[in-house]
Amino acid sequence: MQHHTQYETTLPQHTGHSHGHGSTSSSFKLATLATLHCLTGCAIGELAGLAIGVSLGLNPWTTMALATVLGFVSGYTLGLLPLVREGNSWFQAFRIIWLGETISIAAMEFVMNLTDYHVGGVQASSILHVQFWTGYLFALPAGFLAAWPVNYWLLKRNVKKPCH
Repeated sequence: MQHHTQYETTLPQHTGHSHGHGSTSSSFKLATLATLHCLTGCAIGELAGLAIGVSLGLNPWTTMALATVLGFVSGYTLGLLPLVREGNSWFQAFRIIWLGETISIAAMEFVMNLTDYHVGGVQASSILHVQFWTGYLFALPAGFLAAWPVNYWLLKRNVKKPCH
């Protein structure tokens, strides 16, 4: 049985059967899956950073910086774990994903923090305040919408490897 990795280490090989990599609907699906994967990783770190910053009473800029750093950490980790489980070293796995993930996470984190800031979630007095959760809940779809075209472009140019 062939084991498929989350991210291919080489460009897709044509083996006589079609995965539909060239079709528009397949490209849209791959971009959607890649963006949902990115959103999952970013959302974990983003929430942790926002919760820590708001709970400690940090200013909004420090809180957003913390959320961004943790978003990158959790986003990278989510991309690295399958490759490491497959037998790659952490360094090898990072070399495989770094560029595509960095661009995707950066786009997502920028828009998520911008949205959360303007909705006011990052300025909430407590994580128990509805404003905190409203900011986070508005930031999630905003981050997805910002990163989707980025992932589509990265996949089309083989900068980011497709999930299988």
